[in-house]
Amino acid sequence: MGSPKAALEWHGSTLLWRTVAIIGRATNGPVVVVRAPGQELPALPPGTDVVDDPAEGQGPVQGIAAGLAALAGRAEVAFVSSTDLPFLHPAFVRRVVQTAVDGADVGLPVARGFRQPLAASYRTALASAAARLVRERRLKPAFLFEQCTVVMLDQAALCADPMVAALDPALDSVVNVNGPGDYQAARARPAPEVTVQRSGVLADGHRDPERVRAATLAEAATAVGVALGGHVTAALNGHQITQEGQTPLATGDGVLFLSADARG
Repeated sequence: MGSPKAALEWHGSTLLWRTVAIIGRATNGPVVVVRAPGQELPALPPGTDVVDDPAEGQGPVQGIAAGLAALAGRAEVAFVSSTDLPFLHPAFVRRVVQTAVDGADVGLPVARGFRQPLAASYRTALASAAARLVRERRLKPAFLFEQCTVVMLDQAALCADPMVAALDPALDSVVNVNGPGDYQAARARPAPEVTVQRSGVLADGHRDPERVRAATLAEAATAVGVALGGHVTAALNGHQITQEGQTPLATGDGVLFLSADARG
C-alpha cells in the first residue's frame, strides 16, 4: 500500500476506526486490536483494547493467538478481522459468529473465491493451540484448521441468513484493499444507503423518514441539515444512543436524530 492501512482515511476517520466500530456494533462485546511491537495506531473508539504481538513478522496465526488470549474469560467466540475490510457489514459479522456460537471451533467464510481466515469466527479456547503453532513455526491458519472443527460458509450458507441476503448479498464484507488502486476504487464507491428521521423540534416539517447515502453519523446529519452534538443526539437502529460523528453506518441502518430540547 505504501502507507499503513490502519491509518487510511475513510469518510473522516480511518479504516481501523471503522473496522473496530463495526465489530463492536455487531458483537456488542469487547474489541481487541492486535498490533506489531511498537506499531503506532491511529485513534480508536473508546474502550478498545490494544495488545502487542510478542514478535514481529510471525504471520496471522500469531495475531490470532494474541487476540484470542486477550479475550479469555470475557468472550467464548471472537470475530477475527483484518484492518482493510471497508465494507464489512454487521449482519455478516453476526452470521459468521453464530456458526461458532452454535458449536464449531471456527466459522470460516469461503467467499469471492477464497477462504477468508481474517473475516472468520474463532472460539477463544483456540488461543493456546494457535500459540503452540507459532512456537512450532507453523504460521498459516490452515495448520490451525487441521486441529479443530471448522464449518465452511459458502455464499449460499451466508445468504441463507435473511439479513445478509438483504444487506450484503454480494458479500462485499470480504472485499479488501491490497494496493492504492484497490483503496481508490473502494473510496470511490457510493456511501451506504441509510434511513434518517428527525424527531420533535428537529423535524421542522420533515417528519417522514428520508433515505440518504452516508458512511458515518456525521455524514447522515449533514445530509438532513442537523448539527450533531450539543443538545442533538442520535439513536442508531433504535438502541445505540451516541453523539459520535465517526460512528460508521452500514446499508440498511436507521438513524433517528433527537433533541434534548424540552419541546422535542
